[in-house]
Amino acid sequence: MTSWQYLAKVDDVPEGTGTELVVEGTLIALFHADGQFYALDGVCPHAGGPLGKGSLAGHVVTCPWHGWQFDVSTGQHCLNPNLHHRTFPLKMKNDEIHIDIS
Repeated sequence: MTSWQYLAKVDDVPEGTGTELVVEGTLIALFHADGQFYALDGVCPHAGGPLGKGSLAGHVVTCPWHGWQFDVSTGQHCLNPNLHHRTFPLKMKNDEIHIDIS
């Protein structure tokens, strides 16, 4: 069952950046790349680093702790094809971003 919840305003995340937010106790990394918004689990699977605080280049976020990289649009690890990080669906409602974490 889909349960859409408010996540952020569009203007809260400028193009080419990311941020960290918490929804129902879940850390979310929200990114704005090429005019689209993407949400990943905010905890890097390597050592728990904060992905939302990582640097974003195009669609690739680099974890600030140990450099693991993920495509924010798919959750795919950039070097290991067997590693896929959790993504969350988003929808826009006026100037708001909503997320489904169910």
